[in-house]
Amino acid sequence: MRVGQVLTAMITPMKEDGTVDYNQAVRLAEILVNNGSDGLVLGGTTGESPTLSFDEKVQLFSEIVNELGGKTEVIAGTGSYDTAQSIALTKAAENTGVDGIMLVTPYYNKPSQEGLYKHFRTIAENSSLPIMLYNIPGRTQVNLMPETVARLAEIPNIVAIKEASGDLEQVSYLRTITNQDFLIYSGDDSLTLPILSVGGCGVVSVAAHLVGRRIKAMVDAFFAGRVQEATSIHLELLKIFRTLFITTNPVPVKRSLEYLGIQTGPVRLPLVDLTQEEAEKIKETLRQYGLLEHL
Repeated sequence: MRVGQVLTAMITPMKEDGTVDYNQAVRLAEILVNNGSDGLVLGGTTGESPTLSFDEKVQLFSEIVNELGGKTEVIAGTGSYDTAQSIALTKAAENTGVDGIMLVTPYYNKPSQEGLYKHFRTIAENSSLPIMLYNIPGRTQVNLMPETVARLAEIPNIVAIKEASGDLEQVSYLRTITNQDFLIYSGDDSLTLPILSVGGCGVVSVAAHLVGRRIKAMVDAFFAGRVQEATSIHLELLKIFRTLFITTNPVPVKRSLEYLGIQTGPVRLPLVDLTQEEAEKIKETLRQYGLLEHL
């Protein structure tokens, strides 16, 4: 896995009948890569992974790799609450040629820390791909604790974590107990700069769909030592970071892309479209950033 700093958690475009629009997915991937993204994370929560079938995910990985493989880093979301199913999808993803995989903490069944360790270790033992762990207790209801991550980081192909616990102290402690070559990515756009300040390497971003170049500029400024400039960009972008989560992700970002003229199609049930009030809030924010000057 190359060390990309801005990875976009890509939405999955749909046709009006709710089927996956693979052609539009490729077009969107190209747009993102040309607008600040060092890589793409496919089939994650932002990509509506809970309602994508096994075969849809594999085809999505394959289509993007076939068009962009070698031009950008492609990471496949293959984790679930079922270890055996996660291994099967990981093996299928590996056969498509993706650069790495992302494994979310198992949700709903709430395993213990030892169960989490064995889940991730077992998947890692069944793949040669680099692995990014994904900790998001707000969705999964279980927190992958720093001590468990440190144990997992000793496994050669577990190389990174997307940290979306929202706990900066936890991220700071994780940095103190893992080797510096273990990569810590922010899983929240609004916490990217704070996480960089305690040893993070970048972000797995939703907002990069819209402001990828500015996020990239922020990260570049930070690592070049221009911290005041990075802070200024962070504060500039904070409203759009917040607006994209006024309701369940990825509904706001999908609609935002539609407003920008990029076809994304509907979300799948049980997600539903924006209310009129939410749509107006998003449009107003996009206008303020000069993204919708024609509206």
